[in-house]
Amino acid sequence: MELIKVKKNFQLTLPSNLRKNLNIKEGDYLDVLEENGCIIIKPMKMIPAGEAYFHTKEWQKEEANADRDLKEGNVNTFDNVDDLIADLDS
Repeated sequence: MELIKVKKNFQLTLPSNLRKNLNIKEGDYLDVLEENGCIIIKPMKMIPAGEAYFHTKEWQKEEANADRDLKEGNVNTFDNVDDLIADLDS
């Protein structure tokens, strides 16, 4: 457990080990909520709305599957587009 002091203007300084462990950098956002008399602070990453799909569990699962297939060589390569289309049609 870390002890921190509330300073002027109610500012808090996060201990360096927490900042390092959670990769919190100056300018990052933190979500703060009160729950059962406790203050909970969670690091947040701001994601543009158009990129939110990429961070879903489903998308990340398929990304992991694709990475595994590439690593294991479970991919087809083609010399030209016609060969690719022929393979897709088969």
